[in-house]
Amino acid sequence: MSRLAEERKAQILQILNEEGVVSVNELRERLDASESTVRRDLLELDRLGKLNRVHGGATLTDRQFVLNEADIEEKIRKNVNEKKAIAEFAAMQIQDGDFVYLDAGTTTLLMIDFITARDAQFVTNGIVHARNLAARGLRTHVLGGELKSSTEAVVGAEAVQALQNYNFSKAFLGTNGIHPKFGYTTPDSDEALLKTAAMERSFVKYIVSDYSKFGKVTTVTFAQLDEAAIITDQVPPQLYLDSTVVKAVGNKTLGPGIPLEEDSQ
Repeated sequence: MSRLAEERKAQILQILNEEGVVSVNELRERLDASESTVRRDLLELDRLGKLNRVHGGATLTDRQFVLNEADIEEKIRKNVNEKKAIAEFAAMQIQDGDFVYLDAGTTTLLMIDFITARDAQFVTNGIVHARNLAARGLRTHVLGGELKSSTEAVVGAEAVQALQNYNFSKAFLGTNGIHPKFGYTTPDSDEALLKTAAMERSFVKYIVSDYSKFGKVTTVTFAQLDEAAIITDQVPPQLYLDSTVVKAVGNKTLGPGIPLEEDSQ
């Protein structure tokens, strides 16, 4: 292997370590190399286990793999301002007449404070969510099933079966990981089944998530990227923008990307 090739591969790994994910086009421009050269380098690095080659680019291998899930109190304290901005924009998508599935999670919980539609109905698996929705005078249905104490979410086969009776106009779901290859993931298989069922029963699907979830992978995939639009606070790398609709409510970028216009959905 030539010294030039070695230096180029070292640069690729350095870029990946800084950004977590990168596209072939970005590498081609930054390395001033041909597309075929970049693809060949990625293939060789993938074979060596140095990176994970995905369609259109590469991601880190295992640095972002998450085994454990924080409890709801810990989640509430993280990235509060970012979650509020995401929640406010997400709540604006709810209109009178909507029949909405609201997933248990801290960002979806914050959405309730910003809901202005008075003639919308809600179904949720979040105990706190149901209480807060009802307190605001919103018509609310709670799924039955097993209560998961760490997240105060109702999960299990009974909850999944109950979802089969509903057809939602919109669904808002949280996630523990967003990854170009592994999609939207969660550590809990029961929660994954419920999220998948909710998405299947919904006409429009939104993933509400702050920037910290990008590039992370947990144990169970409940959907692929193109199955839902993402509402987040930073513009993710181009690989994500190529895969689905992303609305970034902030003006920061997470890796190379172009901020969306304010009226983009």
